Amino acid sequence: MKIVFAGTPEFSVPALQALLAGPHTVVAAYTQPDRPAGRGRRMNASPVKQLALEAHIPVRQPASLRGDEAQRQLADWQADLVVVVAYGLILPQAVLDLPRLGCINVHASLLPRWRGAAPIQRAILAGDTETGVCLMQMEAGLDTGPVLACRQIPILQDDTGSRLHDRLAALGGELLGAELDAIAAGSLRPQPQDDGFATYAHKLDKREARLDWGEDAGSLARKIRAFNAWPVAETRLDDRQLRIWEARAEDAAAPAPPGTVLSADRDGIRVACGKGVLRILSLQLPGARPVTSADFVNAHRITGMRLGATR
Repeated sequence: MKIVFAGTPEFSVPALQALLAGPHTVVAAYTQPDRPAGRGRRMNASPVKQLALEAHIPVRQPASLRGDEAQRQLADWQADLVVVVAYGLILPQAVLDLPRLGCINVHASLLPRWRGAAPIQRAILAGDTETGVCLMQMEAGLDTGPVLACRQIPILQDDTGSRLHDRLAALGGELLGAELDAIAAGSLRPQPQDDGFATYAHKLDKREARLDWGEDAGSLARKIRAFNAWPVAETRLDDRQLRIWEARAEDAAAPAPPGTVLSADRDGIRVACGKGVLRILSLQLPGARPVTSADFVNAHRITGMRLGATR
């Protein structure tokens, strides 16, 4: 097959690597335009662009695929298949119809659960015990196309959004590589999704990262895991932002208003919640690096203080 690959972030890289390691030819890589990043706001190439250039694959970075010129240029590749992995741009129907075998997507959930932009974090937030990746034949709807193949993995108790992202990215590459020949032969049987079981994974919003201590400790612990490494859960310590990187929920009585620091020692900072207690294990003040709770309590006395409250 002649394949056009479309992807942008780190999640896309294992899938492109799987294509490069296989017998088929990647004729072009499509990725989003370079963006300014870092303190210097230098233009930054996407991980997919960096890998494609290293592999001497032509790179195209249109701002949209809706225009006639962008679609004509895509058609010029005469691709048998377009593989899409976290590309970040909408593929209109005219693009979906171009390749002989259509367009397939590597999606980080067990469809139809968690269609949309943030399936990894939403699965953790919801307390799901398993997730996975699916190969989906793309159609005009958002992640609504028939499923070609899936692989499942458990969500571990210590999985953060970042760790689960990396596991699923690798799994997506493995699944794509394993099924490429079957895709070429047309031997996979597409299974329609049951819309009645569909859930939507909304894009993450930084405002979601603010912890509400009136919630139960289990929900707060899942939020901290899900938002590690972005946008990172946070609360207030007096008038300062306090980012929380790691915590554990405890099924214990909290004889104080939510947000009250019950104790702070080398084993953690225990905070009263609406139900239960949250033990903070790693945290960060502005301008400082993340530290363990043991290091934090050596420099700060916070027992009795109330997190989330401002002066």
